[in-house]
Amino acid sequence: MELATLEQAQQLGLRPEEFEKIKEILGRTPNFTELSIYSVMWSEHCSYKNSIVWLKTLPKEGPAMLAKAGEENAGLVDIGDGLAVCFKIESHNHPSAIEPYQGAATGVGGINRDIFSMGARPIAQLNSLRFGNINTDRTKWLLKGVVKGIGDYGNAFGIPTVGGEVYFDDCYETNILVNAMSVGIAKVGTTISAIAEGIGNPVYIFGSTTGKDGIHGAAFASKDISEDSINDLPSVQVGDPFWEKLILEASMELIDTGAIIGMQDMGAAGITCSTSEMSAKSGTGMIVHLDKVPTRQVNMKGWEILLSESQERMLVVLEKGKEHLAEAIFKKWELTYAQIGEVTNTGRVQYYYNGELEADIPGESLVLGGGAPIYHREWETPKYFEKIKQYAFDTIAEPQDYKAVAEYLMQLPNIASKRWVFNQYDSMVGTVNQSTNKPSDASVVKIKGTNRSLALTVDCNSRYVYADPETGCAIAVAEAARNIVCTGGKPSGVTNCLNFGNPYDKEVYYQFKHSIDGMRKACLKFETPVTGGNVSFYNQSSDGVAVYPTPTIGMVGIIEDSKHHTGSAFVEEGDLIFLIGKSQNDISSSQYLAKYHKVEYSPAPYFNLDEEKQLHDALYEAIIIGLIQSAHDVSEGGIFVTLAESAMQSGLGFDVKSDSNYRKDAYLFGEAQGRVVVSVRSSSRVALENHFEGMGVAIQFIGNVKGQSAVIDGFDYGSIKHFEDLYNNAIAKIITV
Repeated sequence: MELATLEQAQQLGLRPEEFEKIKEILGRTPNFTELSIYSVMWSEHCSYKNSIVWLKTLPKEGPAMLAKAGEENAGLVDIGDGLAVCFKIESHNHPSAIEPYQGAATGVGGINRDIFSMGARPIAQLNSLRFGNINTDRTKWLLKGVVKGIGDYGNAFGIPTVGGEVYFDDCYETNILVNAMSVGIAKVGTTISAIAEGIGNPVYIFGSTTGKDGIHGAAFASKDISEDSINDLPSVQVGDPFWEKLILEASMELIDTGAIIGMQDMGAAGITCSTSEMSAKSGTGMIVHLDKVPTRQVNMKGWEILLSESQERMLVVLEKGKEHLAEAIFKKWELTYAQIGEVTNTGRVQYYYNGELEADIPGESLVLGGGAPIYHREWETPKYFEKIKQYAFDTIAEPQDYKAVAEYLMQLPNIASKRWVFNQYDSMVGTVNQSTNKPSDASVVKIKGTNRSLALTVDCNSRYVYADPETGCAIAVAEAARNIVCTGGKPSGVTNCLNFGNPYDKEVYYQFKHSIDGMRKACLKFETPVTGGNVSFYNQSSDGVAVYPTPTIGMVGIIEDSKHHTGSAFVEEGDLIFLIGKSQNDISSSQYLAKYHKVEYSPAPYFNLDEEKQLHDALYEAIIIGLIQSAHDVSEGGIFVTLAESAMQSGLGFDVKSDSNYRKDAYLFGEAQGRVVVSVRSSSRVALENHFEGMGVAIQFIGNVKGQSAVIDGFDYGSIKHFEDLYNNAIAKIITV
């Protein structure tokens, strides 16, 4: 075959020094097929070459960990009763920015395959979405396409979408973020690894056929978006949830036969990735016959078959002699399948096409931790930090009309109800493990056959991370843990989706490195090991505008008894309302400061990691001993929005007083961290105050659940129904215009 050139390597996203390294590994100049293989496997999306040095610093140890980060396709944590929870979050940003419906749909499909390829049945999905200015036509188009893609795929596949978050900011105008999380349940000891062991064991592909969609998708995800990105449309995959459902059921049956040696889904880089990673993990090799791969288009070239990212495909290594068991299942579910190769002891992946050797590569040289390059990038303090230093709280004028501010905040896209989005998702589809729609800070899914539940959440306030990457990322972990604790759960583990700009931009790399530092400290504090995740760099336009650093945190927790499931809605007229945690004279990086006062540059809000942990421990104990009626953490919009949301969910009003020790706007609208609003029965007041004071956590009585209006300092801000109308209809009014 014709030898590849440096020019071709650079066109495929490889650097000159990487081209030289490939020649050194092979002992010769690669041909075009081999060069294409390296270009996708050494892309940032597959190799993490610019991030792995910092990812290795994250805590991965934990008493319940069954699979550490990097060991399997997804994290695996023991949850008792002989069961394990399998979970992971990944990005599908670039494809969604070009073709929102299929980009988002295939993101959902891919993350679910990561779960069931390990032998875990998916039971819940969540997502974290970021868009640009909600008023622009492009954002409306992208939002509608992404939401419909997620809804159509998840609903048809039969897995409930139980939670998530949606943010809007101008920095995401070109580069939207679509992060999808899937959670599954498996029996301990029955999970499947992505290995290729046993010389001579057959290698099968099953599922859908292979086409030209998604070719070079991994490389596409590893470069900036420009006006020419529309030409990368073939890099966007096309999904089919009905095929995925058939593959899921076939995979579950196949596992029960005992015929499987190893299995992996075909995500980024397709056949290339699954064959090389499974071989490298086992220290074996593979011979693969590309002409045996079932294709949906005629005359596909070998490299096209290798790099195709056609969806709903799986690679499985079977125990020799048990092929008939697998083939009977494939036929039952009417899946396309074929034996395409066998396991060898060469340590090489060798790809043949019509008898001709198209590529011959050491498998280890392609994978993370093997021969793939690892870089230590330079970083420098972002110049915009100087603008942040100029911020002064005392220069911000207090509002003259607090009611008007409250109404304004309740309608902000980043605060208002996302019901226009989640009404398109089926949160109750599938009854294997029943989800509950009881309003609470984390989503809750019951574990079938037990009295226990999973508490699930995704969190990240990227404005905080932009202001202070280390503190902001620690806040993201803390908020996720706080949401789980408010729901009555104990945090168990973390998966992350790290969305940043171009890693060769030193200011972007500063954001990345310091975000990891904050994540590490917070995960150690909350004892939530990182089970894995995804790095998505290059969320930056060709003119150098990067998204806010957005290290999305997916967290799973355990509610030991369903009676401890605590909602965020007020429960009874006459209940007492308390603020747990310290208030501050702080409006930094709040929606109130950024949107109402139009101040873009300010520090991250007040945050103290030790105080946060004390709060979590004390609140969890208060819930377990039955002191708490409702709990809702203070986040975007401050105490007022927290109170209003708890009130709207029940139709009950509140009558509270602010604290004269703080400026009123800071007290009501500031977003200082480490605070939770709880409601309790009047009979529990003394016990509650003694409990928190005894554990060294600040507690303040602020008022009562009362009437059907929002009353603060004796002033009636309006009916709860009025605020509910503003809150529920704000986004729909904009999107439908």
